[in-house]
Amino acid sequence: MYKINGLSLDLESFVKVARFNEEVAICDDNKPLIHEASMFVQEIVRGDKAVYGINTGFGKLSSVAIRREEVKKLQENLLMSHACGVGEPFHNEVVRGMMLLRINALVKGYSGIRLEVLEKMVEFLNKDLVPVVFSQGSLGASGDLAPLSHMSLPLVGLGEVYYQGQRYPAKEGLKLADITPLSAFEAKEGLSLINGTQAMTSVGALVLYDAFILEKTASLSLAMTLEALEGIIDAFDERIHQLRGHQGQMDVAARIRKLLSDSRLITKDGEKRVQDAYSLRCAPQVHGACLDVLREVKAVLEKEMNAVTDNPIVFTKTKEVISAGNFHGEPLALAFDSLAVALSELANISERRIERLVNAALSNGLPPFLVKTPGINSGFMIVQYSAAALVSENKVLSHPASVDSIPSSANQEDHVSMGTIAARKAAQVHKNALNVIAMELMTAAQAIDFRGGDKLAPITKIAYQELRKMIPFIENDVVMYPLIHQMAGVVREGKFASLIGEDRLS
Repeated sequence: MYKINGLSLDLESFVKVARFNEEVAICDDNKPLIHEASMFVQEIVRGDKAVYGINTGFGKLSSVAIRREEVKKLQENLLMSHACGVGEPFHNEVVRGMMLLRINALVKGYSGIRLEVLEKMVEFLNKDLVPVVFSQGSLGASGDLAPLSHMSLPLVGLGEVYYQGQRYPAKEGLKLADITPLSAFEAKEGLSLINGTQAMTSVGALVLYDAFILEKTASLSLAMTLEALEGIIDAFDERIHQLRGHQGQMDVAARIRKLLSDSRLITKDGEKRVQDAYSLRCAPQVHGACLDVLREVKAVLEKEMNAVTDNPIVFTKTKEVISAGNFHGEPLALAFDSLAVALSELANISERRIERLVNAALSNGLPPFLVKTPGINSGFMIVQYSAAALVSENKVLSHPASVDSIPSSANQEDHVSMGTIAARKAAQVHKNALNVIAMELMTAAQAIDFRGGDKLAPITKIAYQELRKMIPFIENDVVMYPLIHQMAGVVREGKFASLIGEDRLS
């Protein structure tokens, strides 16, 4: 069970709850902090001072005073009016992640929300009742307003939910899950639930987790391609990469040396040629730069996971409520744009290696399109086509979302981050990149059969043998797509990445 304390959530713990349904509980030490802030908000309600979001309207309507007897209705109206999402619903793991992240931000006691509300969200998570949250409609400031509104409506029996694989109106789903909805929201609670970056953070965190797996798998596909093309190992010499000093580059080069240790297919400088093409020779520089980006994004993300992103923020010790802008998603928008670019580059260089494998003019003696009888057979010709289409699509998707902004709320909110769009783009780029890496593994294995699988290095031989259990050598043309889809599924599960023998998130 993960104890939510607002301080220690990291990427691995997040995925255990969001994807693998680990149960959660609120840390006992946080409960007094939550209660104290809630009592302070009630004190404000009983007073006469106008405080944003507690007894005023929202956004451009912040100058409109709300009568004391209407502050509860204000919060419910906020969620109903802000639940304007469109598009396909987020996957359940994304929404579970949103709920975990929002609880983690609110347990720190700077919001004023009641413990009862947070414990209801915990109950949702532990009974796996998942709100239906539509994926489009967030500007990434004032936080993820539309997605978080959809997430929060079922707490009071509104909106829709998924339960045991079925979609229900919230009241019906709550009844099936044996959950009693809240009777109402108190002052500021609706605003506390939706002013934050938890949709973009959840989407991006899951992409990043999977990106670390894919980056390791790309090293394996690179190593197998190097063997298939009788690549030159000298370019991976430790001294070369130490002279440049980039950690990711050094780590990738070391990983490739380990993977190719004792290979009888790898060559030395001058044995068959003086140097390889960039997609082989410069792979540590490219893969390593991408790995550095993943690590940088992880640092930003884990900081955001434990951040207070509410507005206004309640300081109970000094009896202050300050309206500011911690909901703005710019740090994440920039990070997720970078993540998409890094994943695009992993796929770009992989596709270039696929081309070298299937092109008889570039493959150092392999048959055209990796078939024994080309002409009657097209072999892996269109595998490269598909990979090329995916990397071209990624180039479009890699245009940064964070450089865009559009005014909203009558120009009160005149600069926004588009962070959720950046995260969603990164997710699609990852899917495309994963398919390209899967295609390279398949193509490299086909090429290796022309060189001799018995000459592989010990680790790549295990990978080759595992791959061949699923996908046979293609003697004559077959329907290819089921093989590609199967290969992509295995890559997604991390089976090949595990052969690297490193920490999953390093």
